[in-house]
Amino acid sequence: MNSFEIEGGHRLSGEITPQGAKNEALQVICAVLLTEQTVRINNIPDIVDVNNLIDLLEQMGVTINRIDRNTCEFTASQVNLDFLQSPEFKKRASSLRGSIMIMGPLLARFGKAYFPKPGGDKIGRRRLDTHFIGFQKLGAKFNFDAQDVFYTVEASEMKGCYMLLDEASVTGTANVVMAAVLTPGTTTIYNAACEPYLQQLCRMAVSMGAKISGIGSNLLVIEGVKRLSACAHTILPDMIEVGSFIGMAAMTSSEITIKNCGVEHLGVIPMAFQRMGIDLQIKGDDIYIPSQETYEIETFIDGSIMTIADAPWPGLTPDLLSVFLVVATQAKGSVLIHQKMFESRLFFVDKLIDMGARIILCDPHRATVIGLNKETALRGAKLTSPDIRAGVALLISALSAKGKSTIQNIEQIDRGYQNIDLRLQKLGAKITRV
Repeated sequence: MNSFEIEGGHRLSGEITPQGAKNEALQVICAVLLTEQTVRINNIPDIVDVNNLIDLLEQMGVTINRIDRNTCEFTASQVNLDFLQSPEFKKRASSLRGSIMIMGPLLARFGKAYFPKPGGDKIGRRRLDTHFIGFQKLGAKFNFDAQDVFYTVEASEMKGCYMLLDEASVTGTANVVMAAVLTPGTTTIYNAACEPYLQQLCRMAVSMGAKISGIGSNLLVIEGVKRLSACAHTILPDMIEVGSFIGMAAMTSSEITIKNCGVEHLGVIPMAFQRMGIDLQIKGDDIYIPSQETYEIETFIDGSIMTIADAPWPGLTPDLLSVFLVVATQAKGSVLIHQKMFESRLFFVDKLIDMGARIILCDPHRATVIGLNKETALRGAKLTSPDIRAGVALLISALSAKGKSTIQNIEQIDRGYQNIDLRLQKLGAKITRV
């Protein structure tokens, strides 16, 4: 098992470019199953979760042509549906939660799909009801084998309909959209997720010949077409990496420029960091963060403590709350971090407390952080990465801490961040992979 050894307390400087968005990549790569023609995808992040999905598609019979590490051509003309009931498929698919989104395209194109109970980060309950209720609304029959923990959806005939999703699930919306684009009739999806990832999936489908209106809103109207064709698609910069780098610059008092951020797709992320007292300047499509000795958290207008909470888009993405929590530990002032969506995502705070952070874990969803105002540095420690986002938050903590830190289980970080150690070394970080 690999580890990072980090010598903290060093200021960083230079330029860094975010990878392609992991969450978008998982969606659009599943969407190549919607056509037998060749689909080219650019700016694919070279990370474990995405590479595992590509390998899974290849096992399913999709022809993969790697142009380079970040560009791929996919041709799904000979999909092997029998493989979907093999032990090998169950093993591979169950280890990668994002692969649940192969079900929508398979159902739309072949009338059936199979899937094992998916794995992924242990961050709390992540139910799949929205996916399967959506499929049932379109006319599919759903079956769950509790003994084998295996899902089956089949449909001899599907028809467009109106549906109100029970939650604005991003992956649930993506799955239903992909099923609906090839379903005859009109499908109206209300309470649809509208994150940039989902918008990108819809735009890609439109470039393949799908008819979708309302992109960017929570009301999507889809006119089913008989078939989709080839296209080329470029993945957006990863907003989670952009936010992580902003937080890292603030924690280490570093001067950093984040290049090609896709600023128009970042939503409230820059403003949320500014409310934490972080000075950042948007220059074209780049974000410049000057070196700051201190930063002070704002209060609400009435003087009450600031609350940073996640919410469906255009609210703040839950994937960045771990970073905001870490950034708050060295701020001046206090903040309440409210993680509404997942009840296990704040359980890494005990590791920060061991490093000297002042945090009160109120309950599984809320933590109050009393900032140290950089008067007392965090202490180096032996850490373990529990999931992707907490892992990079601990990495940021270690970079700012006094002394040496070791982060174990970095396979979790590698699932979502491309060559993070090598990229940070170019900024001057003292980080070594062991």
